[in-house]
Amino acid sequence: MRAGAFVYPWDVDGDPAAPGLLAELGLAQVTLAAAYHSTRALTPRHPAHRIVTAEHAAVLYPPDPDRWAGRALRPYPAGEWAPGDAFGRAAEALAPTGLEVHSWVVLAHNSRLGAEHPETSVVNAYGDRYPWAPCVAHPEVRALLVDLAAEAAVRPGAAGTELESCGWYGLAHLHAHDKTGGVALGEREQYLMSLCFCPSCREGYGDEGADPDELAAAVRGALEPVWAGSGPPGDLGALEAPAGAWRAGTARTFQEAAVAAVRAAAPPGFRVLLHADPDPYRCGADTGTDPAHVLGLADGVVARPHRVAEFSAHARAGTVLAANLSVVTGMGGAPGRLADEAERAREAGATELRLYHAGLAPDEDLAAVRTALRKLG
Repeated sequence: MRAGAFVYPWDVDGDPAAPGLLAELGLAQVTLAAAYHSTRALTPRHPAHRIVTAEHAAVLYPPDPDRWAGRALRPYPAGEWAPGDAFGRAAEALAPTGLEVHSWVVLAHNSRLGAEHPETSVVNAYGDRYPWAPCVAHPEVRALLVDLAAEAAVRPGAAGTELESCGWYGLAHLHAHDKTGGVALGEREQYLMSLCFCPSCREGYGDEGADPDELAAAVRGALEPVWAGSGPPGDLGALEAPAGAWRAGTARTFQEAAVAAVRAAAPPGFRVLLHADPDPYRCGADTGTDPAHVLGLADGVVARPHRVAEFSAHARAGTVLAANLSVVTGMGGAPGRLADEAERAREAGATELRLYHAGLAPDEDLAAVRTALRKLG
């Protein structure tokens, strides 16, 4: 199976040994971050550093000043963790290895945007803002993210792109000193806590025939048993359908616009994948989609292995179904079982693998990856 691995520019830029190490793993491609959220990352082999702190969501290349002139919402350049055209330098260093470089673009996940422009954030049924989650129904947010998709995806040296968070983001979020685990929240609870009630969404619910105040009250009521510890969440009654229709329709049109913008900016043959989940209500990095729709729109998806089969039922000739497998033991991955996991993914319909994350993995994990990829041929 064709395999690719996720990498940050700072894993490669400034490390002469990194391109060769990646090529020797048996990869066909590297998915290289071009626009990424804030993070703290380990770099276990880099000659100049061990910890990289990306302080805010940023583009890892110089943004086009003409594209963003006069706009209140615009991408933030990276700081010292990825100065200048870090993506370009990393892509250039990888080019002689023969590895294809595909850009990795994170869209609706930006805490700095929410802090500086709070009106752009998702607002839950209690009135709490999620500054890490730009609302994709907000017209200026959509304009920002669609243009960002085109600019960050089609970088020099990139043969394709993978769009992450191309849809709704919600409650779930890795956060510093997080204290939200006191009440266990399953998928239904996460969905209810992720419904947005910003002005754009309130108007949208109304257009679907739902009173937004009644919907917010219904969400709070449905969650009362959860906070009390007395049972699972209730339902929203007749308000469920219009709320879901608004959410699904908004994500759908955003995905259409983002993919169209990338296609318009890209050369022929440029491959566009979405990180996706077949549950249309799911929020986050693997955004909720309708499998038939997204596979008619993009060239394929990157999905968790147990979700691949639901996309496979709608695949066409040439559709890419990339199973996303963790290979960092310290982050819950199992590189020693990679060959077996890959075979199971293949049986489910996967055509490719994505390995998370070659830059974060220690040497021992990468040795296991190398062995597994040789076994897979």
